[in-house]
This record gives sequence, structure tokens and C-alpha cells, in this order.
Amino acid sequence: MISEPYLAPLRRVAGGLLAIGMILISQQPVLASPFGQGVFGADVPFGSVTSITISLGGDVSLALQPDGPNFSGNNSHTVTVTSTDVVGYLLYAHSTGSSDMVNGSNIIPASSNTVAGSLAVDSWGYNTTGSTTNFLGMKTTSALLKDANGPYKNGDGTAVTYGALASASKAAGSYLTSVTYTVVAKNQ
Repeated sequence: MISEPYLAPLRRVAGGLLAIGMILISQQPVLASPFGQGVFGADVPFGSVTSITISLGGDVSLALQPDGPNFSGNNSHTVTVTSTDVVGYLLYAHSTGSSDMVNGSNIIPASSNTVAGSLAVDSWGYNTTGSTTNFLGMKTTSALLKDANGPYKNGDGTAVTYGALASASKAAGSYLTSVTYTVVAKNQ
């Protein structure tokens, strides 16, 4: 039997071991990015959920002017992405439904350019370089416009320029098409 003077310290030791055991049992695993990944010191709110938004600078209208025997025009708008994702974002665009500009039964198809170049007569295209002469053809599948690294809590703009070259034989009027922009946060 253990005498009373030794019993009190033994109870404290047993109580301490019980408390340590409970702490070890109740701990949850902690998940973190592997060493060297992520962005240290990023200027984003700590502990908040990542947010991402996109805004357009309005519709783009092309006023075609005489250009030799044809008519040409270009115009641009800015697509602004605001994101607190520290890794960055990807911005995509595609024509919705059809890549043709339509005016009743008249069409101006998207350029067949897969690399930036001059537009063929009776075609339209886009670029993100600000060029007024070199364009890519818009597809109905998403094309990457921008791969941006880092958070952009104050917004990051991308100028998208559109251009068209039409022959004098095209019917006059407004030719319309729809373009969809999509932005997604990057994964590590």
C-alpha cells in the first residue's frame, strides 16, 4: 500500500498523464501546402474564402470603314478579373453557339487563323496584343486568353481587340455574334 504523503504527487502525475493523453488523442491532422508551394506574404485577407469575379468593359461595336475595295474595322474592350486566389487565374473565351457574325441570312465567319495574322476577306477575329492587323479566329470551344499568376484583389485588366474585314458585296447592316468569357482559379 502507498502511504498518504506519496499519494498526492502520484495523483498529480497521473492527472497530468491523463491530460496529455487526451490532448494527443483529440488532435486533428493539419493539412498545408508542401514546402515551397503557395505564396508567402500575399496581400489578401487571411482566412477568407477565395473570391473571383469578372467584369466586361461593355459590348464591342465595329464601325467598318472603306479599306481599298473592302471594309475593315476594329475595336476593343477590357475584361477585368478580380481575385483573391494567391495562385492566379485562367481567362478563356469562346463563341456561343456559332462563331459566325450574323445579319439575317448573311454571315461573316470567324477567321480560320490559328496563329495571329491578317484577316482574310469576309472574316473576323480577336487578339489580346492590341494589334489592329493580326487576329486569331474565334472558336466555339474555349481558348485561353490569359494565364495570370498571383492575387489581383484590385483587378487585372485584359484588353481584347476584335476586328473584321468585309467585301463590298456583303449586305449592309448589323452583324452580331456572342462571345462568352470564363475565368477559373488556378490549382497548385
